[in-house]
Amino acid sequence: MSEIRLILDTASNENDHEAANIKVVPLTVSFGQETFVDDGQTTVADFLETMQRSKVAGKSSCPSIQDWLNALEGSQKAIIIALTSALSGSYSSAFQAKQIYEEKNPGSSVIVVDSRSAGPEQSIILHGIQQLLKGETRWADLDQKIAEMRQETHLLFVLQSLRNLSLNGRVPGAVAKLAGVLKIAVIGTASLEGKFELLAKTRGMKRAIKELAKQMQQLNYQGGEVIIDHCNNQADAEKLRDLILEKYPLAKIAIRPMRQLCSFYAEEGGLMVGFREAAN
Repeated sequence: MSEIRLILDTASNENDHEAANIKVVPLTVSFGQETFVDDGQTTVADFLETMQRSKVAGKSSCPSIQDWLNALEGSQKAIIIALTSALSGSYSSAFQAKQIYEEKNPGSSVIVVDSRSAGPEQSIILHGIQQLLKGETRWADLDQKIAEMRQETHLLFVLQSLRNLSLNGRVPGAVAKLAGVLKIAVIGTASLEGKFELLAKTRGMKRAIKELAKQMQQLNYQGGEVIIDHCNNQADAEKLRDLILEKYPLAKIAIRPMRQLCSFYAEEGGLMVGFREAAN
């Protein structure tokens, strides 16, 4: 099934990969009248600088239906992995694009997956789908097989700044400032419904990294694939990688920089950890 196109939005922190037939559709982030399309034309450093200067709450926008249709163009079969529908319209616009594309292209077939997550878990799901496509799974059975595989994938994250959450009214400004002064890190997860839930708070990243590893164990991690995405925090991403490898030396672990959309929510120093429970 190598001819099947795989499509994600930029919340996945993925990039186009022509050889693997992977296309990535950008989301956008705006601060007042200033808009950033997550297409790689602006560096994350410049984006973060603008975000820090802004006194207004930023807003993210999902890809349009036409954006998804452009990514589908020329494909006979495709699978879309979208940012969680609980927090974005990305899945909805992708599903509408699927219906339009299949109607205009008889014989075509598009599967749209609600990742109920973001960032590296979308990539973990992508890799799981690629494994299924290399096997003997029939196209008609893929939906069910993907759903079964996704029961073994998870997302954890740690935030060092609550500034954006305070600007968006989700955290009181005084709490965000106090958290910054006390260097409090917040650890959270993507729930089964695809909402982001807070799990714990720690003083400093050293404790946060240990808490992340602990939370992975509580989510039944047994040495499966791990992807650690970071917002200008390679050092702590490597510390977490090394901590995981101490117990699971054969674990496949990748470290990647975040794109703009995830950097907007995770902010400077944030980490997102996607993983599959066991090696496959």
